[in-house]
Amino acid sequence: MMSSRARLSARRCLSTTLLGAVLLSTAVIAPKLVQAQTPAKEAQGETETKAQRDARMKWWREAKFGMFIHWGVYSVPAGYYQNKPIGGLGEWIMNDASIPVADYRRFAPQFTAAKYDPDSWVRLAKEAGMKYIVITSKHHDGFALFDSKASNWNVVKASPYGKDLLKPLAAACKKYGMKLGFYYSQAQDWVHPGGAAFKAKWDKAQEGDFDRYLDQVAIPQMKEILSNYGPISVLWFDTPASMTPERAARLLPVLKLQPGIIVNNRLGGGFKGDTETPEQRIPATGYADRDWETCMTLNNTWGFKKDDNNWKSNETLIRNLVDIASKGGNYLLNVGPTSEGVIPQPSVNSLKAVGKWMKTNGESIYDTTASPFKTLPWGRCTVKTSGGDITLYLHVFQWPAGGQLTVPGLKNRVLSARLMGGKGSLKAAAGTDGVIIQVPATAPDAISSTVVLKIAGTPTVEQARIKQDGEGQLLLLANEAVLHGSSLSTESKGGKDNLGYWTDADDWAEWAVTASRPGRYRVTAEIAAPKATAVTLRIGDQTVRGAAPATGSYDTFQKVELGSIDIKNPGNVAIELRPVAENWQPLNLRSIQLVPVP
Repeated sequence: MMSSRARLSARRCLSTTLLGAVLLSTAVIAPKLVQAQTPAKEAQGETETKAQRDARMKWWREAKFGMFIHWGVYSVPAGYYQNKPIGGLGEWIMNDASIPVADYRRFAPQFTAAKYDPDSWVRLAKEAGMKYIVITSKHHDGFALFDSKASNWNVVKASPYGKDLLKPLAAACKKYGMKLGFYYSQAQDWVHPGGAAFKAKWDKAQEGDFDRYLDQVAIPQMKEILSNYGPISVLWFDTPASMTPERAARLLPVLKLQPGIIVNNRLGGGFKGDTETPEQRIPATGYADRDWETCMTLNNTWGFKKDDNNWKSNETLIRNLVDIASKGGNYLLNVGPTSEGVIPQPSVNSLKAVGKWMKTNGESIYDTTASPFKTLPWGRCTVKTSGGDITLYLHVFQWPAGGQLTVPGLKNRVLSARLMGGKGSLKAAAGTDGVIIQVPATAPDAISSTVVLKIAGTPTVEQARIKQDGEGQLLLLANEAVLHGSSLSTESKGGKDNLGYWTDADDWAEWAVTASRPGRYRVTAEIAAPKATAVTLRIGDQTVRGAAPATGSYDTFQKVELGSIDIKNPGNVAIELRPVAENWQPLNLRSIQLVPVP
């Protein structure tokens, strides 16, 4: 995977498409069918109809949940070099510590894989509810987990294990009906001469011609992994910076070895592939016309790092899965085995916990499409169409205290309602603000309970305007904003949505509000920013300019005072947040709060 530094830099420069009129406060919306702009087949010079593409992508769109496996020689140092801890990601230790090629090669004899049990890996994935596995056949350190004729730097010739690691995994996947995919680092290889073109070299042994590396190592190895292991469902490229269109074109013919393969968007050279791959984040609005897959770690790192014990909670993992499915994406969740081939026990425990939830709720995840709701106050929604039946799966994170669950803005007639995993039906009827469902006093599941709501016709949702609460306060959340411009977008960070990628000072955000209480309001904002900047908040002809101080990073959120402003008249108003153009510095914004001044 990309380093944290490179990833942050790329993420801040990323441009996103303008969110259109579908986000307007009075819009009526329905789920969209995901389509790719440049499918892999077309990039190879082949034609593919929509029906053919849908057939090729069908299993992947239904699967929703997969296991990523980062395994290699980097699991031997496990975050340490010369008895010192090395910062950064476990699989990047060779780069982060500038380890010479000869020194790094000396780790291979300790890569024993002595406890490798591919059957248990696949069984664990199945128990977690996962439908496919993607493993690092070769990462950036150039070490191949297979018997490669293109290089001796592989598990058979350089490690005591002495056997191909991918063949028994492929056999286990076939045995248990698990789809298998390979990650392959095509454009970054720190051991083979010429392969370190993407990063600054730190060892003369890395010097060489990148194109020669492609021809003599990368392309032959791609042919090997796509020829020797039966059907391969996914090819996952990474770090494409050195790949020009001409270089990418030399690799594309190899994909014909697996006609039905699904390829991600990281080959480079303008090749868009089949899937977007947001890393360690959940895009708050998904991708309008692209299949996509969030890849994420269970702790902080991809490859095994013995001191990394920052494990995500079961609540975070389950709600991430729900969140991603509700936005039309897949969740590729990583494990990093030890050099002996053992998946760390905390990873095992977490995956089993997710699997337990999936045994009851899997129907609400598999083969679903994105939510028709822009936002829901209590959780998320996924949709399934079967024949003429439309089912909304309401994933309730915050169980209603009063025994009534309101589905805001839903206009369809309800056919039935029930609790997933429960017995009997629930009463549901149209109300002033949407459909109201009578639910038990206690949530069936403390993390995420699922209400199954069958409706007549395609979901029709009238998006509600933001209203003041009983004390006159207004809370403007990131995922409720209408976005204007080409850079500003929304993402999920730490379980909460925020506005980010705010690199253009001409971009701005707007909230549609119904004000019932005129008067003066104190304005605060929850922001995260590495550098100090300033913003303006506008309501009609009223404007307040506020300083947004540096909080330390894009992940460090603080509540800051922006000043005071007047709401003059009751009724529908627009509240705008704009950058102060001079010396604008990007920030992340979770929310704005307006509190009446006594």
